[in-house]
Amino acid sequence: MDINLALLLVLTPFLGFLINVFFGKSLGKTVSGAIGTVAVAISFIVTLILFNQITSTGKAIEVTLFDWIQISNLKINLGFLLDQLSVLWLLFVTGIGSLIHLYSISYMHDDENMHKFFAYLNLFVFFMITLVIGSNLLVLFIGWEGVGLCSYLLIGFWHKNQDYNDAAKKAFIMNRIGDLGLLIGMFIIGSMFSTLDYATLKTAIAGASNLDSSMLSLAALCLFIGACGKSAQIPLYTWLPDAMAGPTPVSALIHAATMVTAGIFMVTRLNFVFDLAVDVQTVIAIIGAITSLVAATIGLVQNDIKKVLAYSTVSQLGLMFLALGFGAYEVAVFHVITHAFFKACLFLGSGSVIHGLHGEQDMRKMGGLRKAMPITFWTMLISSLAISGVPFFSGFFSKDEILMTAFHHSIPLYVVGSIASIMTAFYMFRLMFLTFFKEFRGTEEQKHHLHESGALITIPLIILAILATFGGLISLPGNSWLNEYLAPLFTKAAGEEHHLGTTEYTLMGVAVLGGLLGILIAYIKYFKQDNVPESDDNIVGLNKLLYDKYYVDEIYDFVFVRPVNFLSKFFRDKVETGLSALVFGLGKAANELSFQGKKLQTGSIGLYLFAFVLGLCAIVSYIFLAQ
Repeated sequence: MDINLALLLVLTPFLGFLINVFFGKSLGKTVSGAIGTVAVAISFIVTLILFNQITSTGKAIEVTLFDWIQISNLKINLGFLLDQLSVLWLLFVTGIGSLIHLYSISYMHDDENMHKFFAYLNLFVFFMITLVIGSNLLVLFIGWEGVGLCSYLLIGFWHKNQDYNDAAKKAFIMNRIGDLGLLIGMFIIGSMFSTLDYATLKTAIAGASNLDSSMLSLAALCLFIGACGKSAQIPLYTWLPDAMAGPTPVSALIHAATMVTAGIFMVTRLNFVFDLAVDVQTVIAIIGAITSLVAATIGLVQNDIKKVLAYSTVSQLGLMFLALGFGAYEVAVFHVITHAFFKACLFLGSGSVIHGLHGEQDMRKMGGLRKAMPITFWTMLISSLAISGVPFFSGFFSKDEILMTAFHHSIPLYVVGSIASIMTAFYMFRLMFLTFFKEFRGTEEQKHHLHESGALITIPLIILAILATFGGLISLPGNSWLNEYLAPLFTKAAGEEHHLGTTEYTLMGVAVLGGLLGILIAYIKYFKQDNVPESDDNIVGLNKLLYDKYYVDEIYDFVFVRPVNFLSKFFRDKVETGLSALVFGLGKAANELSFQGKKLQTGSIGLYLFAFVLGLCAIVSYIFLAQ
């Protein structure tokens, strides 16, 4: 029964991918969209069954399909591990994934390659499920590389635009850098413990008497580098904002439910490794805090509605890594869940706006959409309140837990996280005021065609807005269902829940006031003063530095891209030319030798017999002389 459910869970999206790849075009857009959506919805239903089973029994489900690799004492199975963490992750991967698929039926209906889009979406979900339920690091790596491939395919889906192709390549290449770190970490762990299986590895580490802590720390650091690539942390974060090149449902899927959460999942899954690498945990916390702040500052001045949300994602991921760095894994998971709700809603809401404005993404050309698109407005407002940490929306509870954890471990990092949170509230309501309030600043043609999106778009928005409102109830301070649910997975209570006291209430009040301050500043500047950001040519000073993202892309281009291109051209034009001359020279020499040898072939049988006799006599003479 368990193996059937596991196979149904993982293979249904893959079947949807196959059907749409081979038959989607002939089936038509509506049917291909329905097949893709139903495939993920079936996986969601199976996840609910597994969640109920694991919650009631408290026992993990292990499924071994077959023995895969056995080299010396290293044995790796192709198997699945369905426990509290994996099933919890699957709930929002398949649940939010189903809503995004449903949304895409309407959003992508005018695209000629709609069947291909749903095929890629299904493949994306298939690989993410594989990543989450794998019983060892090698199965995780299959899913890890698979979601990287699908992100490349989907970011560059509109491949006739070269900028979109460049964004897809950038995401693919930058993730390969992180993946090298992940592979090295896997090799170190495999050589140390002769296993990549999670359960066996946890037992081996717990029972090790003379553990090489330096090698284990190196493995943890390499694994974290892999997480930096996949979950967009400094210095491997610049691909994620450019990933906005793909259709908006892709942005929602990558940012909310799948790819960027993979790094958080991997670190949480291997918590027993990172708990023993305290120095690496400190690095994780610092990188997370810096990433959160840097991304938030960039988000302050962006004018593309999707770019604002993209840098918001990078910033929120930084807060999650801040919690991971303090060993508060359940707190990080809590924010992953709430973030999935409100960020999916925000991206799909931005897609509704872009859809209504026929592709316009510049907030300077929006405004006044509140009356024309009321459902989109209210759902995005709810999600903006949630991400800003306003009581009592979901983000208030999860972000407050992160800041409390930071306060109890490192005051400086708490301050950095708090500043980033204030900035989040500011730029999110900057987005809301510029997009939905005051007068419409677009063209008359756009204004004439303004309307609310259809039911297939608004229904997912409403569901996600409800989840963004009440999702925080799964982990209330002092009464956390989530913490109790995940407790069997963690070796120590480093992230134990905070019981409310004077300090906690004070921190909560400071966080709320900070969020409200950010909203107030945005209100004064963009509503009361009716300020509209300047055109790109007129942006100067600090705003220019932030708008151009600290010129990090330009620095990377100068330090890495140009030297590599120079070396490539040098080897192509100089080295390969010389080697080609050598190779062709050898070919010419062989050709000349064969030409001269061919002259010996006269066609005279008598001459051949004479040469044969001479050769035979020479051989006989040599034998006698040698004796």
